[in-house]
Amino acid sequence: MLTRFVLGVFKLASHLPLWLLHGFGTLLGLALWAFDKGHRQRLQTNAGLAGLTRAQQLAASIQAGRMVAELPRLWLGKPVPVQWDGLALLRAHVRPNESLVLLTPHMGCFEINATAYAQVFAHDGLGAQAKPMTVLYRPSRHEGLQALVHSAREGDGLHAAPTTMAGVKQLMRALKQRHAVGLLPDQVPPAGMGVWSTFLGQPAYTMTLGAKLAQQSDHVLLMWGERLSFGRGYKVHVIAPPTPLPDDLELATQTLNDWVEHVIAQAPTQYMWAYDRFKQPKG
Repeated sequence: MLTRFVLGVFKLASHLPLWLLHGFGTLLGLALWAFDKGHRQRLQTNAGLAGLTRAQQLAASIQAGRMVAELPRLWLGKPVPVQWDGLALLRAHVRPNESLVLLTPHMGCFEINATAYAQVFAHDGLGAQAKPMTVLYRPSRHEGLQALVHSAREGDGLHAAPTTMAGVKQLMRALKQRHAVGLLPDQVPPAGMGVWSTFLGQPAYTMTLGAKLAQQSDHVLLMWGERLSFGRGYKVHVIAPPTPLPDDLELATQTLNDWVEHVIAQAPTQYMWAYDRFKQPKG
């Protein structure tokens, strides 16, 4: 019953304009800040590591609310306005017979990145240069919503791989086929699938998969979707990594954390600070 209700709400909300959804999201973010003690304390603790002021922390909570409210439109609604910053750089790295890894932290609207990529590179007159993308995603904990979450990440030139061993193998196959792959390098992995590294000066269990893929790929870029004000849509940023990637796996994993910190500095209030990044891994 609850699943049908949630699906119904999603379908209705998918028809609303983005500015209205972000308005609802603003109220949700304020409510989380005021009434969800766990959310507020985790956000304050994590954002405090980066030196965010109280006003910036509140703004980050509002962005978290908007992230939730925009999902119906992104998953089920009409396409949203997308601008690019770094499209020429991305085009230069989408090459035939060369693999590409796109690392997307929990930054801004990370849902928009793969969709925006597929809109440009699934066809766009590229012919032989058209390059599909496979993204790693975490399935919904609610069985009734798993189909919705999976279908939201599938599309023309876009494939979804769940965070399971089968999904990891799917990601590796895509890389070997010289496709593009995308994942969130700051997602806490299960025990045995990461190493302890430093993030914002604190010990953080960090996935090694991102570093392994980056080491095996021909090209690596950083990508994040900025949520624009007043429901104007999104700006997808693509930048080159600020430092080289070491050959040693543990050093490479630490380097990915450093890269994530570099991306956060671009717009710190849009990082998902309430994400429990420093938790103990499952298992």
